[in-house]
Amino acid sequence: MTHFNTEFLFEFYIQLFGWKIEKTDGMDYWLIETVPVDKQGRPKAQGVNGGMMKKQNPEHKFTYYVSVESVDEYCKKIEKLGGKVIVPKMEVPKMGWWAMAIDPEGNHFAIWEEMQK
Repeated sequence: MTHFNTEFLFEFYIQLFGWKIEKTDGMDYWLIETVPVDKQGRPKAQGVNGGMMKKQNPEHKFTYYVSVESVDEYCKKIEKLGGKVIVPKMEVPKMGWWAMAIDPEGNHFAIWEEMQK
């Protein structure tokens, strides 16, 4: 989820749904817990945990993530199939790696590889 006004939007969702929102270390990114998580950050129950980041521009939209075994391999596959990687592989400290892409019709999505503990 993206936002312009951090405090306002956080308070909206906290008040509306009772979400827990925490800033991550070293990044301008906040983790959202809609359900309790274990020590690795994995949901203990069904829910839609995720995160928020500041919008880069007004067109910056919601991005869905797909879990993959290897961000590197899927980046190659995305390009081979006609998509485009727009944010190369980046590490989220102590959690995993991600990359952002555009499909052949221009839809944004991201891929996520969980760090093995």
